[in-house]
Amino acid sequence: MTTLLSLLPLLLVLGLLASGRASALVAGLAGLAATLAASAALVMQGAGPEGGGPAAVALLFRREIPAGLWLSWHVIAIIVTGVFFHRANLARGGGSMTAALEATPRRLFSVCFLLAPFAESVTGFGVGYIIALAALRRLGIGGMPALLLGLYSQSLVPWGALAIGTTVGATLAGLTPNELGLGSAVLQVPIHVLYLGLYWRFAREAGVPVPARQKLDDALWTALLLALIWLANRHSDVEIAAAAPTAFLLAVRYWRDERPDMAQARATLRSAAPYVALTLVLCATRLVTPLRDLLKPLWAMRPFDNQPAFAPFYAPGFWLLAIGIAVALAARAPLAKVAKEALTGAWRACAVTLAFVVMAEFYVGSGMATSIAEALRSVAGRGAALGVPLFAAVGGFLTGSGAAANAMLMPMETALARAVAVDPAWIAAVQNSVTANLTMLSPIRVSMGAAILALSTSDAILYRRAWPLALPPLLTGIAAVLVLLIVS
Repeated sequence: MTTLLSLLPLLLVLGLLASGRASALVAGLAGLAATLAASAALVMQGAGPEGGGPAAVALLFRREIPAGLWLSWHVIAIIVTGVFFHRANLARGGGSMTAALEATPRRLFSVCFLLAPFAESVTGFGVGYIIALAALRRLGIGGMPALLLGLYSQSLVPWGALAIGTTVGATLAGLTPNELGLGSAVLQVPIHVLYLGLYWRFAREAGVPVPARQKLDDALWTALLLALIWLANRHSDVEIAAAAPTAFLLAVRYWRDERPDMAQARATLRSAAPYVALTLVLCATRLVTPLRDLLKPLWAMRPFDNQPAFAPFYAPGFWLLAIGIAVALAARAPLAKVAKEALTGAWRACAVTLAFVVMAEFYVGSGMATSIAEALRSVAGRGAALGVPLFAAVGGFLTGSGAAANAMLMPMETALARAVAVDPAWIAAVQNSVTANLTMLSPIRVSMGAAILALSTSDAILYRRAWPLALPPLLTGIAAVLVLLIVS
């Protein structure tokens, strides 16, 4: 009975999302309400870690609601300021189209593996996809090929939106964001290798075949990108672990491939100025030791020992907001209008995040996650760990959000890892990597691309072409769990 009651909120969320009749917000609110009721019932019966009765229920609510709100705030601060930054950039004409370019394999690789993932890493929430589709249309690629190639904007989503999904997942798994980011960077290597093979096929279908010599060039740049991402996770903060490498490689590729004269270089730099400024300031605050040591403790707040601190002048959201305001003022755009557009575009994602994160806190605090893990272990033994990549894939696909999917599933999966005696840190990395990469195929992303491209093709046909993109993260996740079972 305890296990069934613990499972019901998760099954309710998954059922609502899979039905296609409920939004992520409705499903999240329903799941939160069911979780509150289930956890209260279980704790009342004495199934929680601190005894039973009304006093234990009251203690659970007093502890977990503030903790969930605090963890949610870290994500919401990025969502709102990231959307504000994007809107401010649009107000200065950052979203306008420029002259068309010839579609070459080198340019296509830069768009799919560098430009679009960079945009997604600094803003998130599908902004990288929008930028990818605009760049692909500038290359003369539209229709289904553009939709498929645009999905590569989501290929580094473990670090998307300045890694807020990874930060949430790490907190719920009892890891530091850098530890989870480093594990995810290792798993991203085979995922990206498989992505590259699919990319060459999609490029050929788009009318841009990649010759053998260029494939070698693509492979070398991919290896360099993955190495830099690993190093960034190893030696810096996870927030810039994709933004800094992609920005650096973009600059090098632009110089190599375009050979711009001074006027062209200045025009490009002027167009990209807000993104350049954001990347530079984030790198400076994390890599320049005196600046980092000054800002990281300044007015830092940490009301919960097991939750990350929030330092207002060190947080990425502060710089997204500050640079966004500067951009809007320089463009003479009305700040109130930009702020209203940002809040209109961000509130739903904020509400979804809040619902799922508070739900996750109750799953941990009430012992429900441990109960499910023990039940899975008793039924399938150690083989239950093989369900982690499948859970992660379903979560990412249905929610379209690494933060929401990690909040929904990470407590249960790390509890399962401990129950079957495999390394919880690597199980967390599998969850984070698979769920983040599967967001690219979520109905939210695919329908966005179809709407932007004005495709009238049915969803069944869209997914018939796009489904191979699920294989790289799924196969990598299953292989990783198999290795863990063998060596543990």
